[in-house]
Amino acid sequence: MTTRRTASATTTATITAAKATSNAVSKPKPSTRTAATPPAASGTASRKPSKASASPGARGASGQELRVAVIGAGMAGVACARTLAQAGCHVTLVEKSRGFGGRMATRHTEFGGFDHGAQYFTVRDERFAQALATTPDVVVPWSASTVRVLDALGHVLASNPPPREAHYVAAPGMNALVRTWAQPLADASHHLAPKQGSAVHLSTRVTRLANDPIHPGCWELHADDETTEGAQTVLDGFDRVVLALPHAQAIELLKASGLTKGAGQTLLKSLDTVTVAPCWTLMLAFPNAMQPGLPHLGPQWNAARSTHHRISWLAREGSKPRRDHIERWTVQASPAWSAEHLEDDPYRVTAKLRKAFAEVTGIRAEPTHAVVHRWRYAQTQTPLGQSHLWAPALGLGLCGDWCLGHRVEDAFVSGLELALAVLKG
Repeated sequence: MTTRRTASATTTATITAAKATSNAVSKPKPSTRTAATPPAASGTASRKPSKASASPGARGASGQELRVAVIGAGMAGVACARTLAQAGCHVTLVEKSRGFGGRMATRHTEFGGFDHGAQYFTVRDERFAQALATTPDVVVPWSASTVRVLDALGHVLASNPPPREAHYVAAPGMNALVRTWAQPLADASHHLAPKQGSAVHLSTRVTRLANDPIHPGCWELHADDETTEGAQTVLDGFDRVVLALPHAQAIELLKASGLTKGAGQTLLKSLDTVTVAPCWTLMLAFPNAMQPGLPHLGPQWNAARSTHHRISWLAREGSKPRRDHIERWTVQASPAWSAEHLEDDPYRVTAKLRKAFAEVTGIRAEPTHAVVHRWRYAQTQTPLGQSHLWAPALGLGLCGDWCLGHRVEDAFVSGLELALAVLKG
C-alpha cells in the first residue's frame, strides 16, 4: 500500500493555533499523485531552491512561508524545528521511532523507568539556559557529589570529587524535555502552537530525497511507514530539508538520494572525518532484593565512572529526582568493548555485562529485569568541528551532537545554529 501526502497534509497533527510572526497566507492544494505516478528522476544535486529572507515569515519557492522538513526528532532536530516554527516557517518533523527524544531516551517498564541513553546534561551556553528556563517543571538538578571513579575491580579511585558544574536531568524521564518542546508542533490545541501550521510524522523512516515534480524547486521525501509492513509515504513541497540524524545515517541517506556530486559530495567529504562509538546499555531491576534497614541495595554511591574493561558508567536510577525508588541500575559498556561486541547476541551481552556489574558493585542478587539496548551511534569520538553543515545550493543542512561533541547541549546548539542558517538562506 502506498499513500501520498503533501507537506501540508495532516497525519499526526496539523497545527493552526497561536504564536508565530508570519503573515497568514493560503496553503497550496494537497497533491493527489499516487504510486502510479512516477516520481522524479533520481537527480537531486542540480536542484536550485529559492533564497529565503532572514526575517520571520521567510518565503519559499511558492512565495508562501518557507516550508522545511526536519528529519529526526532528537534534541538537535526538535531544537531546529521549534526555532524555525517560531520564526514563521511551516515545519514538518519526521521521525522513524514512535516518540521524541533520540538518545535522550527513557525505557518504561513495570519496575520504573530507565534513562538508557543520555544520563544527564550540563548547561554552558546561555541560549540553552534560556530554552531550559521555558520548562522549569521538567528540568531538575541531580546531585553529582555521589559520583565515584572506580578501578576495574570497583575500588574507589576518587571519592566525592567536587562537582565542576551543575548536573541536570529531565523528569520524570530524560525523554520528557524533548517531548515537551515538541508538543507545540504536534498538538493543534497547544497554546504555543505556531499559527502558520506544522506537522509531525512519527514511525516514518525517510529512505530517499528527490526533486518534487509537482512543486518545482522543492524537495519530496520518500519514506516507509513503520506502523504497516510495506506501506510507503511521499511527503512533498519542501523548500528546505534538515537531516538531524547520526552522521552515518545521514551519509546513507545522501547516497541513497544520489547526492554524491557537487554540493552533495562536499557534504559527504566533511562527514568522512567524524567518528562515533557504539554503546551497549544494560538495564537491571531488583524489586525483591532490598535489605532490611537499608535504603538501597549494594554500594553507597549512586553513580560512577569505571575503568573496568567492560563498563564505563553505572547509575542508580532511583537516585535521580522524581523517579520511582525501586532498586534499578543503568549500566553502560565502554566504547571499545561495545565496538568489539557490537554484533553479539543480546543474551550473551547481557550475561557478560551482568558479570561485570557484579564485580564492580558487589551486587550478586538475581535481577527480576535484565535487558540490553544497543546504540550504534552513541558517543562522538571525533567531532566535525563546527556546529552544522549547510549547503545553500541544495537547500539542505545537517546537524547533531556529533558536529561539536557528545553532550546534550552540543545537540541543542547544533540544531539552533542550523535553523538560523536556514533562515538566512
